[in-house]
Amino acid sequence: MLPINIQEHVHVSDSTAIDTTVAPPQGGIQEGARETLLALRRSIDNIDAALIYMLAERFRHTQAVGELKARHAMPAADTEREARQVRRLRDLAAAAQLDPDFAEKFLAFIIKEVIRHHEAIARKTNGNGAP
Repeated sequence: MLPINIQEHVHVSDSTAIDTTVAPPQGGIQEGARETLLALRRSIDNIDAALIYMLAERFRHTQAVGELKARHAMPAADTEREARQVRRLRDLAAAAQLDPDFAEKFLAFIIKEVIRHHEAIARKTNGNGAP
């Protein structure tokens, strides 16, 4: 697996909060509000880039898991682990002040995709021990 240099694609801000207060309107769009909006959007863009790279890294590891499972005729899904992961990520979401239901739906989507990949790897391997 190749390491990802996320620094090439993500600008990390020194602050974690951006002041969203602006002076009262004095006609047209205020420059302070526009600058704040642009700063917020840059942060969102950076977070989106980080999410994509993190998902790519995660899928590289789950690909390796799928190949290992296929070589050893292990099932693509592991419902016990999935249940543990759901509980763990719901707890993490609550601690991070993120809706646990959203986190569970997001994880369910990822797990479904991982299982689909594992099943495809298993079909490709067809028991010959090599993907």
